[in-house]
Amino acid sequence: MQQRVIWGAIALAVFLPFLILGGLPFQFFVGLLAMIGVAEMLRMKGLEFFSFEGILAMLGAFVLTVPLDNYLTFLPIDSSFAAFGLVVFLLLAGTVINSSAYSFDDASFPIAASLYVGIGFHNLVTARMDGLNKVILALFIVWATDIGAYMIGKQFGKHKLLPSVSPNKTIEGSLGGILSAMVVGAIFMAFDKTVYAPHNFLVMLVLVALFSVFGQFGDLVESAIKRHFGVKDSGKLIPGHGGVLDRFDSMIFVFPIMHLFGLF
Repeated sequence: MQQRVIWGAIALAVFLPFLILGGLPFQFFVGLLAMIGVAEMLRMKGLEFFSFEGILAMLGAFVLTVPLDNYLTFLPIDSSFAAFGLVVFLLLAGTVINSSAYSFDDASFPIAASLYVGIGFHNLVTARMDGLNKVILALFIVWATDIGAYMIGKQFGKHKLLPSVSPNKTIEGSLGGILSAMVVGAIFMAFDKTVYAPHNFLVMLVLVALFSVFGQFGDLVESAIKRHFGVKDSGKLIPGHGGVLDRFDSMIFVFPIMHLFGLF
């Protein structure tokens, strides 16, 4: 626990200045995190990330994360998705160039990995471009969900949520996490009314509960991926915490849903 607290504080001390600064430094930093996240996915699969598909997959996550049209003004709006499409075409080209050794199934994993990681980090960047408060709210929802689920689950948890995926999670803990997120979200929104525009307070409170559910679902998805590949953590970037995906698995799901409901 001491190691987790110390390294968690160090990781937060590295992340927060970039988050507060925003702009190009934050976007490139998040792009780097996306590339590391894809590298973790490739490593779990047993693939080399300095291979043909590995480099393209990491590049795909990076171009999907960073808004290219902000800096290359001759490119159209949403050019990041067009650039990602080009990376996908290059990965699929491998099935033609070396059809005997590289199949569509081989290309599918790096494509899916870069999309899974990239779309979440893309929406993190989009949220920060809209306002720091949107990112802080999402972080509070995820943290409150994790803490609430752990504390309520430890105290009152009796019924397993999905034991085949995550044996320690309980239904009581999940509900406690949702309630905790709603309380923290309500307090945050009471101080910053702009954070839930264009919705009203009550609608946003319901959405906070939904975001908490999706955050937990994101955590379960990554647990299922790790269980499939037989690994405890996605990586070893942060001692006591695992890799990038271990820290951002919930947020990868929360930010796109926030975007879907028009919060940024």
